[in-house]
Amino acid sequence: MADNTNVLVVEDEPAIVELVSYSLREAGWDIRSADTAQGAWESISRGKPDLVLLDWMLPDQSGLRLLARLRADRDFQDIPVIMLTAKSMEEDKIAGLNNGADDYVTKPFSPRELLARSRALLRRKSPHLAEAPLRAGAVTLDPNSCTVVVEGQQIEIGNAEYKLLKFLMAHRERVFSRAQLLDKVWGDHAVIEERTVDVHVLRLRKALKSADGLIRTVRSVGYMLSEK
Repeated sequence: MADNTNVLVVEDEPAIVELVSYSLREAGWDIRSADTAQGAWESISRGKPDLVLLDWMLPDQSGLRLLARLRADRDFQDIPVIMLTAKSMEEDKIAGLNNGADDYVTKPFSPRELLARSRALLRRKSPHLAEAPLRAGAVTLDPNSCTVVVEGQQIEIGNAEYKLLKFLMAHRERVFSRAQLLDKVWGDHAVIEERTVDVHVLRLRKALKSADGLIRTVRSVGYMLSEK
């Protein structure tokens, strides 16, 4: 995973926060923590994390309540969440998963296992965070150096076009509307109109030169990256 992966640990036991934080920082991740559901919500509202590790039992309300609130919010519903809990009953695990948890780790847990599960979840749900180069046809995008190579030659590419290409390469063969691309690539608060997406697609195709055919227009729907 990329070194700037941001994780929020929502846990009211200081020893567990310290253990988890130490293990994940060793992996190069940025860690924030909150010891209440309200504190966690405020932290998430200030800056959306890439992953939330969420304790089931919190002082002010259950982790499940916070999870339900996240899943009901358009801005935060796609944040990957792993539940941390002492509960090992099968019904409790099912309740967590049914409420939108992506995975479940029962205390006491191995920090190495938690790190491995976190990495697996981020690879599955947020492939654009992976530090491994993304490849499609003759195009290679390296997230570490923020460079794009076409047929062995590095190309000049604008920041907006780079972000668009990175997202489409991480979600290849999937069609996205202009509104979805605005939301996923630039965020809700970007001062960009839907038609401006067309301009960025045009510039991206021009930058890709001979590989411009990878970016497909799906009539009346939007755009996708496809090697087919």
